[in-house]
Amino acid sequence: MMSARPMGAIPEGFQATDGVLAVAGRPVTDWVREAKGETPLFLYDADMIRARIARLRMAMPGGLAIHYAMKANPFAPLLKLMAGLADGIDVASGGELAQALAAEADEISFAGPGKRDRELEAALRAGATLNVESAGELDRIIGLAAARGLAPQVALRVNPDFELKSSGMRMGGGAKPFGIDVDQVPALLRLIRDKKLDFRGFHIFAGSQSLDAEALIEAQASAVALAARLAAESGMTPPLVNLGGGFGIPYFHGDKPLDVERIGAALAETLAARPDSLRDSRFALELGRWLVGEAGVYLTRVVDRKQSGGQIFLVCDGGLHHQLAASGNFGQVVRRNYPLANASRFAAEADEVANVVGCLCTPLDRLGDQIALPFTEVDDLIAIFMAGAYGATASPSQFLGHGPATEILVSYQAVI
Repeated sequence: MMSARPMGAIPEGFQATDGVLAVAGRPVTDWVREAKGETPLFLYDADMIRARIARLRMAMPGGLAIHYAMKANPFAPLLKLMAGLADGIDVASGGELAQALAAEADEISFAGPGKRDRELEAALRAGATLNVESAGELDRIIGLAAARGLAPQVALRVNPDFELKSSGMRMGGGAKPFGIDVDQVPALLRLIRDKKLDFRGFHIFAGSQSLDAEALIEAQASAVALAARLAAESGMTPPLVNLGGGFGIPYFHGDKPLDVERIGAALAETLAARPDSLRDSRFALELGRWLVGEAGVYLTRVVDRKQSGGQIFLVCDGGLHHQLAASGNFGQVVRRNYPLANASRFAAEADEVANVVGCLCTPLDRLGDQIALPFTEVDDLIAIFMAGAYGATASPSQFLGHGPATEILVSYQAVI
């Protein structure tokens, strides 16, 4: 057998029922029938998400708010679930704002550069907190609010003077399109006070997809210190300090799950020792991927089995148009394999090495390079794990006209 390349570990909680991969207690073949036999298919396990949030609340200091960054997965039933489980929903466009309102989210905050006037007006009318990204954006908010007789709720998104080390994507520190440089913050705080705006606090986001607990602990402590300094210098206590997120999940071979209990214990110490300028402030984490990423599975059916150059290719009806990240084309420099399995023969031992590819007419459409699998035939289901975040909506679903995948939020014995 050809030597297989490594892949990430399948998340805990996935087992076999009668030899077939089970999700939410039922074999995936049952869920495919629920979808009228249609593949590709995303399954999101609501029970895994509930357990994830419960674990986070146990690990973090009491009173810490948990916000869901819906960019990770805005599927309407899942978003409705998160609106009930989280303390707030964070949006990054007018479209996401409308989805959050439809999900009946109580607390909504709106971040992101390049907000258009119609998006700002919609947020003002909805009573959402606007995380201001620039002096120009604050001027536009003030003008729009005055012209329409609305009272804006504003927070300042601060571009911190530090980075989240070991992060997959650095969102703060240095020249960035996101947030307001620290040295520009005092002038905007004075303007907020002079205009008697409803000041809602600071949003300090340094990076994403970190599996380094020490780096996250350091970044959180730095964010608290920065917020305290800005509050003391301005004499304005921020009602809320959003510490961002950055919690990663272990996609690849050798990745270790994040120790959130260690992070929570350190954050409790940091908040207990916070300066008086933040004594009356509340704090929040804003997470997306860590909350929902491991709860998702992407199922695609093998439609052809072929050999070329001495290698086996399993051609599937899915591909990068639904799972861009798993194909290696969403931020990877060197392509690495996501966790992947033959869901139809989940309990079987591997006895061949195969390449799993999609149905698109491009060499980029590769879901697994030289994966060790049990003998796989046409009509077998391939499962790609870690598919709950940045899957369907982060992929070019209209490419080559194949269209979107079906999505289902499932719970034990039920479709939600």
